Amino acid sequence: MGTFSPSPFYTEEVDKFCREKIYQPTVDAMRAEGREFRGVIFFGLMLTEDGPKVLEYNARFGDPETQVVLPRMKNDLLEVMEACTDGTLDKIELEFEDNAAVCVVLASDGYPVKYEKGYEITGLENFKGKDDYFCFHAGSAFKDGKIVTNGGRVLGVTAKGATLKEARAKAYDATEWVSFGNKYMRHDIGKAIDEA
Repeated sequence: MGTFSPSPFYTEEVDKFCREKIYQPTVDAMRAEGREFRGVIFFGLMLTEDGPKVLEYNARFGDPETQVVLPRMKNDLLEVMEACTDGTLDKIELEFEDNAAVCVVLASDGYPVKYEKGYEITGLENFKGKDDYFCFHAGSAFKDGKIVTNGGRVLGVTAKGATLKEARAKAYDATEWVSFGNKYMRHDIGKAIDEA
């Protein structure tokens, strides 16, 4: 129900292991099966005492993981996607800002089991003109001239800061800018940052 970037737990050692034992073998196996892949593969990983473990693969950006990566990316997203589709991604060096981002998901109370829809969402205008703040829509809809809740995970509130602690504080502050009936969020997103 939230995420942060960069992760102090995704070390160079973890990255090397994942590239050699997870990422490249996955791509190689698809190619060997005649399923060469061009696009985005999301690797949902869990870092365990026994090393990284794959929880899931998605042929799309991770949600909400992308909501803390793209705001930090310096590259033009369209150019990166074009390089991805025409097979020249290896010619692009992805660059990221030297800062941090934290996303807190605002959900409908009861998610993922049972929740109500149709509550008006207010306060979205508070994000206008604030460079380090983003509000990503997920389970929302436009109905009768209003933006309303329409799913379990309603919004992703992301903030950037010089450090993960600063970004976390700003993201949680920004969650208060938005209101809707039965709004729910976890209060421990990035808590591990304090212990890292």
